[in-house]
Amino acid sequence: MPYYQRIRDLREDSDKTQSDIAHYLGTTAQYYGKYEKGEREIPLARAIELANYYSVSLDYLSGRTNIKQIQDDNLLSEDEIKIISLYRELTERNKGKAEIIIEQLYETQAKDISEIKAHKKEA
Repeated sequence: MPYYQRIRDLREDSDKTQSDIAHYLGTTAQYYGKYEKGEREIPLARAIELANYYSVSLDYLSGRTNIKQIQDDNLLSEDEIKIISLYRELTERNKGKAEIIIEQLYETQAKDISEIKAHKKEA
């Protein structure tokens, strides 16, 4: 989906007028309307302002993804980034081994949690 369709859809979904958004951006409704029609490229600074306004990512705004927003709990921690970086350096064979180990750890953890819950019910 082209970005200009996306910004129009976001505006309409928010029940805002072109004038409302133009006022927010510090421009005129006519000028903003050209963004929505694809007659003018939207400057990066304004795209950022719109992404912030609608609480969506720039990737969503530009049509690169259909995932509207990145939530804080979806952001990777430093440890997760490190693990992913290390994983990417592995051979395909070792990636397979790593996946098996992670699955085993997950299953062990799930079993431990289940046992703890069962033990608490008995007490």
